[in-house]
Amino acid sequence: MKYIDLHKQLKQKVNYDSCEIVLDENTVIQNLSFTSKHRAILPGGAANHDTYEYCTPDSDDEADIINKNDAEISENIHFRYHIFYPGGHTKQKHIIFLFHGFNEKYWDKYLTWAKYITNATGKTVILFPIAFHMNRAPHSWSDSHKMFTVSLHRKELHPDVICSTLSNVAISTRLHNKPQRFIWSGLQSYFDVIDLVEQIKKDQHPIIAPDATIDFFAYSIGCLLAEILMMTNKKGYFSESKLCMFCGGAVFNRLSPVTKFILDSEANVSLYSYVVEHLESHMKHNAMLGLFLGESHPEGINFRSMLNYNIFMDRREKKLRHMADRLFALTLSKDTVIPPYEIVNTLTGNRRDIPIRVEILDFPYKYKHEDPFPAVEPLADPVQEAFDKTFHLICQFLR
Repeated sequence: MKYIDLHKQLKQKVNYDSCEIVLDENTVIQNLSFTSKHRAILPGGAANHDTYEYCTPDSDDEADIINKNDAEISENIHFRYHIFYPGGHTKQKHIIFLFHGFNEKYWDKYLTWAKYITNATGKTVILFPIAFHMNRAPHSWSDSHKMFTVSLHRKELHPDVICSTLSNVAISTRLHNKPQRFIWSGLQSYFDVIDLVEQIKKDQHPIIAPDATIDFFAYSIGCLLAEILMMTNKKGYFSESKLCMFCGGAVFNRLSPVTKFILDSEANVSLYSYVVEHLESHMKHNAMLGLFLGESHPEGINFRSMLNYNIFMDRREKKLRHMADRLFALTLSKDTVIPPYEIVNTLTGNRRDIPIRVEILDFPYKYKHEDPFPAVEPLADPVQEAFDKTFHLICQFLR
């Protein structure tokens, strides 16, 4: 089946409600429930009393975004995740975690990716959502009618804002209001993945065997999560794991996320100021932040090393060098959100002597970071060729 047809079919067929979805004789989807145990570290949680606000909400919809404690957002705590696997009754022996990009609300574009990887490698693909993304966010944040009012007020407050849209107003408002959310939600996502891995290791997973191999395929900001998991290597879980990165891999302060699909300019300035320019100062004045990003939490140190190119460079590059033969990055030459040269700068090191394989691709049609394979009929043939070429390389590495 052609990419464009498969994309449409999966978009219509895949849902969270069914426990099992049989796609064909080679692919089955299971929807499994997950409960995060780490709400306490989120703003408003038992261990995090952060309630600082920048502005007064102008509507109930804006209040829902700004004033509701993150720890109270039930969708982020209790949710379902998709598993693509070859089917059968035997527990799966090989898994690949698939991590998505920033400000993603739907898995639509990833469904074809997951099916291709499952069929080409024979491995099980887990589509695990990052905190406050996909179905871990309230539906209202994706409601264009409700976000219209929020967007209008945001443009009144910030008349010079760039790239403020209905698509990014929820995340932009949240991160502008409280940029530390980026850190806490990132850590929650990290801990959630570790909990799922430990569930598997204890033979408590209904589909995956306790001795299953674990690899990663990550896209965009999802690469940051995957890199931190690999660098930290909790209890040696990922000592043999491979990580394939697509359109990602650079440190955070080398990204350009101001687009109508990701962040607006005001949110980006606030986020950059907090997590890059003034993070050390915030750590001194916030005991909990200092604890979780300090020496007692190696995942926190590794997180910090991936926020700023010049912070913990030696540590980051030592880790990358150690994993070099298990990392592979594919990037696109016209990607302006995470440019190829910034991925090369991070992954091959300051002296360009870390032997991580980075390949730069280009496609003969107009594409963007957020949509490398547009599912539109006029581009069906070149997109098919680009998709096949890209995922052949990805699966070749992940087999």
